[in-house]
Amino acid sequence: MVRSQTLSSRLTDGIILLVLTVIALTSLYPLWYTIALSFSDKAAANAGQVTIWPSGFNLTSYRIILDDEKFFRAFGVSVKRVVIGGAINFLLTVVMAYPLSRNAKQFPGRNLYMWFLVFCMLFSGGLIPLYITITTLGLQNTIWSLVLPGAVPIFNVILIMNFFRSLPKELDEAAVVDGAGPWYSLLRIYIPLSVPAMATVTLFSIVGHWNSFFDGLIYMSKPENYPLQTYIQQLVVNITPDLMSQMSTEQLIELMKASNKTLNAAKLMVAMIPILLIYPFLQRYFVSGIVLGSVKE
Repeated sequence: MVRSQTLSSRLTDGIILLVLTVIALTSLYPLWYTIALSFSDKAAANAGQVTIWPSGFNLTSYRIILDDEKFFRAFGVSVKRVVIGGAINFLLTVVMAYPLSRNAKQFPGRNLYMWFLVFCMLFSGGLIPLYITITTLGLQNTIWSLVLPGAVPIFNVILIMNFFRSLPKELDEAAVVDGAGPWYSLLRIYIPLSVPAMATVTLFSIVGHWNSFFDGLIYMSKPENYPLQTYIQQLVVNITPDLMSQMSTEQLIELMKASNKTLNAAKLMVAMIPILLIYPFLQRYFVSGIVLGSVKE
């Protein structure tokens, strides 16, 4: 149907477009400013002269990062965390969502499990009991302390469960008639038909693991075990004389040429690169995955 373009409808469309443009620019400005700041020289950054474009373009901050062994070690810890944590999240989410998507007749304990999951999602045990559990199990300073506490993302389980329930039941019934078991139905029917929802929860897990810094701060007592965001948080928040005492003379000379502002902006940019590279490939599934997952009978 072709909608008639009256003056009021054009005015409304123009206002909506203007508002969306302002929101988009407001959202992009912090990222753009960080890029401009990372390429600016020390004096301009300290004087607050950087606005939209780099002032006194230079690459000193990025040269310092490339020489920073600790930065790349923390980068490796974060990559390891994303791979292991994302795989665990995906596996547990799927194997929990599939039986919970059955009705009460097919899975008699379904409602009890759902109440238990929702209760745990709303009321956690708290930080101190979790910390005591991690240290008692001897997981401190290991990658498992970063991935196991959030191994079951209950929100993702509910999202995938609703997506499974939105699929036509005739597919499952036909598979049962042909002799398919639950694992066959899950692996050959439900998962291939749930790519948008799977991509969405995978994106949630990747971004969550990559951006998390607080658990690294409390579970890692050795700086060499810090994930990247915890390492950057320490650089941004802490005063760095102790860090500077560990640098070589060449690194100190390079550091004097850069501002803390430009150096931190450059590290933030490098830390964002993996997410910026992954997001465009998963974004096209994001809207359809969220919308279809919300459909209920």
